[in-house]
Amino acid sequence: MSTPADPAIVRNTGATDRWRRIGRRVSQEAKRIAAIFIYLWVVFGVLVLHESVVLSRHGLSAQFYGLAFINAWILAKVMLVAEGLDARPHFAGRPLILPIALRSAGFALLLVCAYAAEESAINLWKGHSLADALPAIGGGGVRGLAVMTVIMAIALVPYFTWRELGRVLGRDTLRALMLSGSEVPPRA
Repeated sequence: MSTPADPAIVRNTGATDRWRRIGRRVSQEAKRIAAIFIYLWVVFGVLVLHESVVLSRHGLSAQFYGLAFINAWILAKVMLVAEGLDARPHFAGRPLILPIALRSAGFALLLVCAYAAEESAINLWKGHSLADALPAIGGGGVRGLAVMTVIMAIALVPYFTWRELGRVLGRDTLRALMLSGSEVPPRA
């Protein structure tokens, strides 16, 4: 014959399980934002490095103030929220290139717009007029905005390729294939 469980212990176990689930969720989200942040930081760092090389060829100096780091952090949060909404259409039975290309283009547009909004808000805060507050992205105008969106879309292709392959193959399988050097047995 079993004795009834102590209600205080049962409640405590439920609370402990809830805190463990919350801790796991926070840990997973922290890993996701760290991965997005590191990827964007590398991409933006390479773009800043390229800009300094191009400017130095023309006798101009470029100064790096850590903007790649700050922008990567802000835009990583934007991407995390947008990914959480999972607004992508489902492409069951379609080639993987379709969701990779569409997500890269969509997120590139989102990131360029978020960057433009952030820079405009900063410039307005500094007292610039609305016309002067708009940043000259990619040299300014619609052409500059389009060029930066294309550059960002191409830069995001490896990130979304990794995400889509992880979704299809399984994250552990993809990680084993790419990072451990071990071969993964074929799936049955």
